[in-house]
Amino acid sequence: MQHEFNDRIAAQRAILRIINRRRWECEELFGLSSKAIDRWVAVNGIKPSSPIVTLVREVSAKLFFLANRSQEQISDDYQAVSGEITALRGAIQAEVETSFVR
Repeated sequence: MQHEFNDRIAAQRAILRIINRRRWECEELFGLSSKAIDRWVAVNGIKPSSPIVTLVREVSAKLFFLANRSQEQISDDYQAVSGEITALRGAIQAEVETSFVR
């Protein structure tokens, strides 16, 4: 279980590093909670419907899903969602590197 926890934390940190490589107008994204995302969107004037926001919300939901799985529930679903998080991380990186997100 500790291994899965460490993997989730590492994934969150990696995603935040990718997002915050871009210089945002007012402030970086400080976390992947919905309130942190809402604040980041509002203070930076990012359109809530922009692809970057959609991707960040999706990865946030998937990380939340993994965090709420009990030890007994570590299964194929867990592995599938972990793979989806990796794919989303790549999509976020591509979006940050290639798009102006306003």
